[in-house]
Amino acid sequence: MALASTTLLCSSFPLRRSVNSAIHVPKTNNFAVSKIPTRKHVEGLTTFTDSVPLLHDQKNVTNNINSTNNLQHDLSNSTISNNSTITMQLYAILESVSDRIEMHKNVSEQRQNWNNLLLNNINMITLTATTLTGVAAASGAIGAPLLALKISSTLLFSAATSMLLVMNKIQPSQLAEEQRCATRLFKHLRSQIENRIALGNQTEQDVKNLIEKVLALDKAYPLPLLGVMLEKFPAKYEPSVWWPKTRKEGNATERKMKNRKNSTNGWSEELENELREVIEVVKNKDIEDYDRLGSIALKINKKLAIAGPLLTGIAAIGSAFVGNGSAAAIVALMAGSLGAIVNAFEHGGQVGMVFEMYRNCGGFFKLLEETVEATLEEKDLEKRENGEIFEMKMALMLGRSVSEMRELASKSEACRMEGIDVDEFANKMF
Repeated sequence: MALASTTLLCSSFPLRRSVNSAIHVPKTNNFAVSKIPTRKHVEGLTTFTDSVPLLHDQKNVTNNINSTNNLQHDLSNSTISNNSTITMQLYAILESVSDRIEMHKNVSEQRQNWNNLLLNNINMITLTATTLTGVAAASGAIGAPLLALKISSTLLFSAATSMLLVMNKIQPSQLAEEQRCATRLFKHLRSQIENRIALGNQTEQDVKNLIEKVLALDKAYPLPLLGVMLEKFPAKYEPSVWWPKTRKEGNATERKMKNRKNSTNGWSEELENELREVIEVVKNKDIEDYDRLGSIALKINKKLAIAGPLLTGIAAIGSAFVGNGSAAAIVALMAGSLGAIVNAFEHGGQVGMVFEMYRNCGGFFKLLEETVEATLEEKDLEKRENGEIFEMKMALMLGRSVSEMRELASKSEACRMEGIDVDEFANKMF
């Protein structure tokens, strides 16, 4: 029994030590780990030290992002402000154009009234003076009655001559036609501005181009009579020019053509050849014909403008010698009658207006020619107007459908190959 107890005590002692060891070893190990840095602690320290610049970089990145956003916001605000300014400028131009339309319309009506009133008054004066001259010659009056008739007819013929000189100088019918053309062109410009505003994406260049067009129209069709009035009897016929000169940016041969397979913008070789053929017809037929008609109208107007005052002046001189012989009375009567006829034909037939109409038509064909040439010289297809739309516009300007214009181009090419002239005009509208 004692031996068993001793054995039990002996066996329990080592177990107690092992337990104590198990308990104390972790304490010793924990104490050692805290004194000697391990790989884990070194890696942790490295990670911590590396994390400080990373946080700083993140702060810089955030600041850069915020700066970029602020810059984009400022640019966006600047773009919006710029577009708003351009839109306001376009509206200002539109207001100015609308005011010009009203002015030219009113002046056109006023000058047409001038033509009618002056024509009627001068003819009435001329015919009245002719009648008085006939009465003086036929009545056989002498003394004071004859002198009164002679003075009255002479004064009336002289007044008619003076009024005819002024009327032939300013050509009221031609002035009225100029203002009608200006009204129509300003209305067309107003439509362009309204379309530009509706489509958006305006640029400062658009504003400059529109201002140049307005100033070019003002120069082509001035409102005042003194100092800036267009020459009514130029040395030779020249078409009107109401558009600014086209500025070419660089040499056309130096600009590279974009790949047409990637972006043709509605253009093709066939379309370009078609437009060239149509313009050749315009130059060879329409422009030459209007040059001829305009020259004829100018010559007729010049002769009539000289003949009217000359005849009434002769009638005034002849009426002063009525009573001294039948020849003076006959000269006065014939000259007075012919003067009324010439005046009625010149201003009643509005020969000056016809001449201005030919000038305007010649300018239309010249503008069409320059527009097509400038468009075809532009090698960057993206900078051109869409080819299909351009073709349709040109066909409508000529009073044709697109298919009819293509037929005209084919006919022109065939005639050119055969060495003969085309037997029709490009324009069907006028």
